Amino acid sequence: MSELHKKSQNAQQRSKRTRSNLRGTTQRPRLSVNISNSHISAQIINDDEGKTLVYSTTSGRNLKTSMSEQAEFIGADIAKKAKAKKITKVVFDRGNKQYHGRVKLLAESARNEGLEF
Repeated sequence: MSELHKKSQNAQQRSKRTRSNLRGTTQRPRLSVNISNSHISAQIINDDEGKTLVYSTTSGRNLKTSMSEQAEFIGADIAKKAKAKKITKVVFDRGNKQYHGRVKLLAESARNEGLEF
């Protein structure tokens, strides 16, 4: 088994382990975060219906800032869009990432804008 295959398999296992305890409902949808080397995206998902309610990403935007500042921007943006759709409480899904660094900055900026999780 190649090293790259093993890493992606481990990441999938971590994601599955994290999401096994999370489920977004109509009352508390799931805030899913995806952070790559070049972009950050977040979406609020209702797992009962299988629909994305709100979405925000750095892809396609001309943001000439650090990744940490982009994470704060996306956190604030997703919270503002959620407020517009009258979503106040969510379940935070960090995927296979640790709650540290960019993930933590995104979560804190979303909390500062009024999202509860």
